[in-house]
Formats: sequence, structure tokens, C-alpha cells
Amino acid sequence: MNVCTLKAQESTPPAIPAVVAAGDAKEAKSVIKAVEKEEKKIKKAEKDAKKAEKERKKEEQLAKAISNKKKDIKKNEAKIIKLEGKLAKDEAKGKLSDVDKARSKTKIQKLNTTVARDREKLKKLLKKQ
Repeated sequence: MNVCTLKAQESTPPAIPAVVAAGDAKEAKSVIKAVEKEEKKIKKAEKDAKKAEKERKKEEQLAKAISNKKKDIKKNEAKIIKLEGKLAKDEAKGKLSDVDKARSKTKIQKLNTTVARDREKLKKLLKKQ
């Protein structure tokens, strides 16, 4: 029973004279407003920082995508040169059948279309940057 009576006594505010309470209430309201204003500033700063971090990550991702596209284009161009050289060399020696020539030419054609597509994608990525 003693515990219940103690809790009941703690929850009731002490009696304060009316004049003092009015002055304290105004002061308390101004303090609360100041605290809320500071909390808003902190939240806004955190939001701006988060937004800046997101933008930075987006820029890094875009730069990485651009470098990967350039790398893919160079790789495919090197494959094209290699296949064309091999095709010319084997044709000169007379090693290739018509089917082999057609197969090599289709590979080269596919790589050329891939390179063209990658260049278009690279242009779009560069416009975003």
C-alpha cells in the first residue's frame, strides 16, 4: 500500500501560486518553441546530408557505368579486329569453307551491332552526367 500512495503523491503537481505559474508558462512555451525550432533545424540538416549522400552515390554509379561502357566498347572492337584479321589470314591461306566464312562474318556483324548499341548507351550516359 505504501507504494501506491507514493506513486499517487508523485503524480500530483505541487501547488504553485498563480502569478508565478503564468510567468513560468510563458517562459516554458518560449523554451519549448526554441527546442522545437532547433529540432526542425537538425532534422533538415540530416535530410540535406542524406540527400547529398544519395546524389554523390548516384554520380559515382553513373561514372562507373560510363567507364564500364567504354571498356566494353574497346573490348568488342578488339574482338572485331582479331576476327577480321583471322578471317583475312585464313582466306589467304585457303583454309576456310563457305560456312566458316559466313559464321565469322555473322560474328563480326553481331559485334558491330553490339558496339553501335553500346555507343548509343554511352551517349545517353554522358548526357546524364
